[in-house]
Amino acid sequence: MESVLEKIREAITKPMQDMDIIVCDVSYRKEKKYGFLTIVLDKVNGIDLDTIVEATHVINPILDELDLIEESYILDVISEEKGGK
Repeated sequence: MESVLEKIREAITKPMQDMDIIVCDVSYRKEKKYGFLTIVLDKVNGIDLDTIVEATHVINPILDELDLIEESYILDVISEEKGGK
């Protein structure tokens, strides 16, 4: 799965850079019967929800074209958390 995640990261990094977005992390996890592909994004001075939505619209067709994950999954595009707990 690590090589799949790396291919996804490579495929989305340039389009995200074109939008001044940083790809912080790409991960995959299973919870019960669901798979979750989580892509963590950030931007200098923070990233807002509208930008996350815009990025998701760019990322989705890339993932569809790559078709690297055989099972169904939920795409979760999120922002890098600041400050932590």
